[in-house]
Amino acid sequence: MSITNYTATPLLLSVILLSAGCAYSGSETVGAEAEAAIASWKTNWPKHVIAEGYSNQTAIAADFTADGLPDVIVNAEGKTRLYIAPDWKEVVIGSEQPKATAIHSEVIDVDADGDPDYIGAVYSPGPVFWLERPDDPLQTPWPYHLVDDEIDGTHGLITGDVNGDGRPDLIANSAQPTGPYAESIAWYEIPKNPREAPHWIRHVFAKSDAPGLSHYMGVGDVTGDGRADISAAAKIPEGGNWFAWWAQPSAGGEPWKKHVLATEQEGATNILIAELNGDGKADFIASRGHGKGILWFDAPNFELHEINPNLEGPHSLAVGDIDGDGDTDAITCAKDSFIAAWFENDGKGNFTTHHINEDQAAYDIRLVDMDRDSDLDVLIAGQASNNVVWYENRR
Repeated sequence: MSITNYTATPLLLSVILLSAGCAYSGSETVGAEAEAAIASWKTNWPKHVIAEGYSNQTAIAADFTADGLPDVIVNAEGKTRLYIAPDWKEVVIGSEQPKATAIHSEVIDVDADGDPDYIGAVYSPGPVFWLERPDDPLQTPWPYHLVDDEIDGTHGLITGDVNGDGRPDLIANSAQPTGPYAESIAWYEIPKNPREAPHWIRHVFAKSDAPGLSHYMGVGDVTGDGRADISAAAKIPEGGNWFAWWAQPSAGGEPWKKHVLATEQEGATNILIAELNGDGKADFIASRGHGKGILWFDAPNFELHEINPNLEGPHSLAVGDIDGDGDTDAITCAKDSFIAAWFENDGKGNFTTHHINEDQAAYDIRLVDMDRDSDLDVLIAGQASNNVVWYENRR
């Protein structure tokens, strides 16, 4: 939809400019502001198709074949598919896995053998599981192992060193108002012998303290005490529509303290912890993935700032230095607006919206260097677009 090959109507321009955070006067003359909003995303962000023809909710990249290139694993339609870079040949892995589709995924070297293993989460009634990467990942089925089958409503997974032992842990939610861990969030410690353990070590830090169908979590040191804190969001009016974080206590066994950042945030889904304005304090960046808008909270008082209030359904969120200027930018793909966009940070918390694609929906998004050229590309699981794609960063 570059301006050189598309006839823009006033209605279309108003939609594009609003999603880009710009004003539109109603004139049919495309001015400089419109030019900036709809210009060269096709040139700057070429699209590469990994797979298409089926709906999927999560995709994750890692060098699963040990050839130096990032491969992609997608779980959908009751199968876990490994797509091998660079030609994206499909190999089905994990013969014993649940036949339901995973809603989210992560990667950890669970068994500490030097290669990445796959973690998947089925929403309701679960489970959370991991697939062990075998010595021959293309010919040998990936053994199935359980993480937890008692939580219900796991919508988000994220990894981080929660207990400070130098090893990654897993964070997952139990969003449904049923079961022994209703409306809770937990972190999981990998057991000493994960291949033989019946499940992982569960630590519920937000016991019945995350109502309203919680969605995605973030992890980072908010208080500056060297310990990982955890953030989350919830999407429905009944008990939800909030952004919050939990402070990890100084001593094990003590309760985590919940801090509510904002309420009445319709469709709140994603919240990540990141330093956004150069003051050295941990801020939050968030999205209303079942509503509208991208926003951030400025530490230490966590004042709310809208970044782009108009994108509809920004159900995915990732952060990283996209333009290589040393500060933290953000990216989303709006499942309802069908717009993939990144938000350029000037280093002081002022963000400019740039479109990557204007015909792409997503449920899941990752920033990863897919072509090994030392910048961050974009991997998208296109639920409503029925594709798995990556967009090459040529900025």
